[in-house]
Amino acid sequence: MIDMNKNYILTTLLIAAVGLLAVQQTGINSVEKYVTKNGHTKNASGAPIAKTGAPGESNCTGCHAGTAQDGSTVNSLIILDGVTPITNYAPGMSYSATLTLNTMNIKEGFQATVLDGSNNMAGSFVAQTGSTSTSTGTNGRAYATHTSTSNTAANPAWLWTWNAPVTDMGPVTFYIASNIANGTGTTSGDVIYLSQHVFGSAAGLDDMTDESSNFSAGYAPDENKVKINFNSLSVGNMFFNLVAMNGKSVFTYDLGESVFGENSENIKLPVAVESGIYIVNFFVGNQAMSTKIMIQK
Repeated sequence: MIDMNKNYILTTLLIAAVGLLAVQQTGINSVEKYVTKNGHTKNASGAPIAKTGAPGESNCTGCHAGTAQDGSTVNSLIILDGVTPITNYAPGMSYSATLTLNTMNIKEGFQATVLDGSNNMAGSFVAQTGSTSTSTGTNGRAYATHTSTSNTAANPAWLWTWNAPVTDMGPVTFYIASNIANGTGTTSGDVIYLSQHVFGSAAGLDDMTDESSNFSAGYAPDENKVKINFNSLSVGNMFFNLVAMNGKSVFTYDLGESVFGENSENIKLPVAVESGIYIVNFFVGNQAMSTKIMIQK
């Protein structure tokens, strides 16, 4: 004789077990989807490649909610030759790159690359153990990023080595995206800062600081402008780079083409540029001019 009560209990237990398995499996899927979508846990040891905001790239807002902000006063990049900050690189030399953030939160991260004027990778990167990791994308660009042990506000700076290109590539630009994160494990409440840092080449540049160029640069406080005058022996694209004494590029500007002979340019500075002594690097094609100026507001 079949015990109907036993069959009913077994059936009930079987249904409950299947239901529990389904709930557990659904929970696992939800966690996996959350981790993938969230990005905080997934990218704690480094950002995905091509998130620097460089030409042809996206930035960290692809995973973090919000709009990217101007990081020119937040991302502080210094390139060192030994202990000396540089504004111009020598082809084939190796330099120490140091990135600090002028703000902080519970979690912090970054990604950087460096390109020439044609958006080609300029040199290569070597990671510093514990501070940074490096990778190369299918686009041929190298990237430096944070690690799982350097993604907190307790980390004073990110360090890595930049091997400058072995041949003169002209001025190069470091593109940096930083993430000031609140550590809540959600996509909201984080702030992404993008910045660009230009360094000239010390090789292959015709020195225009002699008397024939009549190069001069000065600051007009009533207009908050840098006024530049020079004689050009050629027609070429003009590029302005204002560098602080700590080696940080604080403002860059593309002025278009020069004219043959006498040139006069007025460059309006951002209000955020503070009083102090700065170096003006001014390029005309493959020619360079440089001088110090005093900004007094």
